[in-house]
Amino acid sequence: MTTTPSDPLAIALFSEIDTLEQLVQSRLQRALPKGMELSQFSVLNHFARLGGEKTPAQLARVFHVTRGTMTNTLQKLEAAGWVHIRPDWDDGRKKWVAISPAGRAARDYAVQSITPVFEDVMEGMGRERIRTALPFLRDLRQHLNS
Repeated sequence: MTTTPSDPLAIALFSEIDTLEQLVQSRLQRALPKGMELSQFSVLNHFARLGGEKTPAQLARVFHVTRGTMTNTLQKLEAAGWVHIRPDWDDGRKKWVAISPAGRAARDYAVQSITPVFEDVMEGMGRERIRTALPFLRDLRQHLNS
């Protein structure tokens, strides 16, 4: 691809990423179980993959959102019974969040709902081609995250 001064490589790259993000989020949101938001799934998926507990502030940093935004998401997750929020016994100002058994089941059900939505991508693009792209995408994410 040839670039011109009005369309530098960086702009082309990030324009593609921005469009991909919108398309992926739209597909994901439509596929999620009724009542589950993409932000909620992301938090549940984070806990399902990594386990443990995190503070709301730690989660806000992980997801690059404000503390208020994360607090709102966590309140919805707690109301649904998908996370447990407990006080920090050593520091009364802090809280700790962990996924509940119901949250793990909701996440697993969401994964089952999402998987078929992207099967056409896997088939159309080819698993090997996608596998080859992942290292670049991970490196880009890590570079932008530093």
